[in-house]
Amino acid sequence: MKETMIPHTSARHTGFRVPDGYFESLTQRVMERLPEAEAETAQASAEIITLAEPTLWQRVRPWLYMAAMFVGAAFIIRIASPSAEEQAAALAHEEAESQEIEYIENALDAAMMDDYSLYMYLAEDTNH
Repeated sequence: MKETMIPHTSARHTGFRVPDGYFESLTQRVMERLPEAEAETAQASAEIITLAEPTLWQRVRPWLYMAAMFVGAAFIIRIASPSAEEQAAALAHEEAESQEIEYIENALDAAMMDDYSLYMYLAEDTNH
């Protein structure tokens, strides 16, 4: 196997350099820049703030919105669904059609005609 040499990162010169003693004093400099006084005053002011009691509108608003949603849903369902009269008329029409078909089927059975005889009968009738 051929081994490849990986160049050492310390051998590369990037043009940047860290000042002497930078990391030794980093923690101390960060701690000095933290705003300790502001943190204490913010904590004290957070303890003083109390919540105001909600107003009547704030308490009623969710219930009012929910009621409006249900009214809207009922309105949409009412518009989208066919009325009872239309349904009754469609059902009556469908029932009348089924009775007609049943009557015709019974008449054909009673006439004792096969499909060819029926075809010939209908073909003769249209020629006159």
